[in-house]
Amino acid sequence: MIRSDQILNTVAMIQHENLDVRAVTLGINLLDCRHDDLRIFCRKIVNKIETVAGNLVDVCNEVSERYGVPVVNKRLAVSPMADVGAGLDRDGFVRLAKALDQAARSVGVDFVGGFSAQVEKGASRADLVLLEALPAALLETEKVCASLNVASTRAGINMDVIARLGGVIREMAEGSADRDGFACAKFVVFANQPQDNPFMAGAVHGHGEPEAVINVGVSGPGVVARALERLIRQEGSERLGLDDLAEEIKQTSFRVTRCGELLGREVARRMGIAFGVVDLSLAPTPKVGDSIGEIIRILGVDAIGAPGSTACVALLNDAVKKGGAFASRTVGGLSGAFIPVCEDAELAAAAARGELSIEKLEAMTCVCSVGLDMVAVPGDTPPETLSALIADEMAIGVVNRKTTAVRIIPVPGKKAGDHAVFGGLFGESVVIPVPNPGKSARFIGFAGRIPAPIHSLNN
Repeated sequence: MIRSDQILNTVAMIQHENLDVRAVTLGINLLDCRHDDLRIFCRKIVNKIETVAGNLVDVCNEVSERYGVPVVNKRLAVSPMADVGAGLDRDGFVRLAKALDQAARSVGVDFVGGFSAQVEKGASRADLVLLEALPAALLETEKVCASLNVASTRAGINMDVIARLGGVIREMAEGSADRDGFACAKFVVFANQPQDNPFMAGAVHGHGEPEAVINVGVSGPGVVARALERLIRQEGSERLGLDDLAEEIKQTSFRVTRCGELLGREVARRMGIAFGVVDLSLAPTPKVGDSIGEIIRILGVDAIGAPGSTACVALLNDAVKKGGAFASRTVGGLSGAFIPVCEDAELAAAAARGELSIEKLEAMTCVCSVGLDMVAVPGDTPPETLSALIADEMAIGVVNRKTTAVRIIPVPGKKAGDHAVFGGLFGESVVIPVPNPGKSARFIGFAGRIPAPIHSLNN
């Protein structure tokens, strides 16, 4: 039974609390576009995307208008391009990236993800060529996003690839120095990468997915924050325990997820495409009042990064998953709470005040849905140190059987305490100091592979 108070609550969430569907992402299989002639190959990619996704933006806008819920981003995810382009040289992979960019502009989407490879256990020749092409592919395109899965609980951590990534990230940053290293914001490194993630930069149309599928990413940190404030105002903080606050987060997440599933299924129905998953993640924006950091403060930690911050994120992450899982028939993606520093006004402010360090961020990633996300660091951070930061985060994911990721931006020409600006949903932040730069070079120099943990042997 639909209750009038639930309808009114949802209307208020839309009008006053920044409720939106953060992303509708259409996944497309491109493996059948292969051709020996590179020009035909690229044309087939563009033609297929235009055919399958040509009306995506219009349909999202129509559904958004009908239900009164904004759809912030319309995106594409394609098959891992290391598989699609196997056999091409570096320039061929760059040409494929440009074809994806052309197709994304043609259909009017915000981004296309999938310039990606799965290298957790080893790298094929195609994977290594894609890695070589990665800087040019992201620097010479506008809408293409890339990801690498370099670790998994089943396979361990590919340190050979991680050892190379520090230099790759520095090259991308320096190539986009006029934009504070923005190219790095379109690249993410994963452990246990989901194959149905609708969020960028890690969206990819994984193996085992349908020919085409709609995946939805919901959001709503502002909705959760306002719900908690109302509860505390009505009941009084002295009468509430953290379990009461967790219950409120759970119920609010239920409503947010229901909204996202309704819109996603309607978009899929109108396009005649399979519906995939709802990603339950609370993804903040730079907008004031739409922040994970604000929720941490409402939960009683007055300085984000102070003791208790990790416990708050754990409570939030668990409650979001419990509420969202009950609301949706098909849950997937990352699902939980994101802590992207540049994209969250409260987290960025805490970093500027020196309250939130990279070490505390790493601790918080042990219990949230992603990892070191949109973290600006000094431009002269040694490549080996960048690689070591990635290795630490991958270890957290592998040992804890969860997804973790790194999207780190060494800002050219800037040092700790300077300001980096990326614009739009990518936000801005102070440059955060990295402790002990250059002290991890011997560790990274060993390369090789970190074996899978013993609990991977559970079959």
